[in-house]
Amino acid sequence: MRVEAITWERLSDALARHVDGLAPGDGGRLKVAVDGASAAPTGETAERIAEALRLLGRSVLVVGTEGFLRPASLRFEYGKQDPDSFYSGWYDTGALWREVFGPLEEGGSGRVLPDLWDPVRDRATRSPYVELPPGGVLVVHGPFLLGHWFPFDLTVHLRLSPGALARRAEESWTLPAFARYENEVGPSDAADVVVRTDDPRHPAWTGLKG
Repeated sequence: MRVEAITWERLSDALARHVDGLAPGDGGRLKVAVDGASAAPTGETAERIAEALRLLGRSVLVVGTEGFLRPASLRFEYGKQDPDSFYSGWYDTGALWREVFGPLEEGGSGRVLPDLWDPVRDRATRSPYVELPPGGVLVVHGPFLLGHWFPFDLTVHLRLSPGALARRAEESWTLPAFARYENEVGPSDAADVVVRTDDPRHPAWTGLKG
């Protein structure tokens, strides 16, 4: 995989310009994924892209998958450190389809729920719905975003080498889950853009495929 050095600012600007030039999908709204392990700066990258898009006059909504975790009773059914549950059972993909992607389909209301569950208090957040107007852009960030057939118009994967991930992971028990994701989904091959973030101060990217 050939990569070239880039700054976060240039990366965000390039991705924002690319998205701004895309034809809107169903419902007239575009959807961007910033995928990466928990140790990768997915949230910061999503916010940078969103800010660059706003400077281009776009309405943007940023949604983090940490707001769509399942209740503790479901997440910890097989223990608090089960990597298979973390991989396939922690994130409520059904709720993401229902509350985030569904309203943005053609004929949808455009009213998106920005988060659903507070994992600290283990209860519903009761956040109000946010309307994303036609021409707006949804930016979703978090781990394991690829492989669910989510209708993204652009997918960005923040890659960490196994060694870097092992050094930076706050919870080492999650490492087998990310290894499984690599083996089963192959995010570096599936994503439109791959950004190497072993050194977060010096990212490098593949450029836009095609």
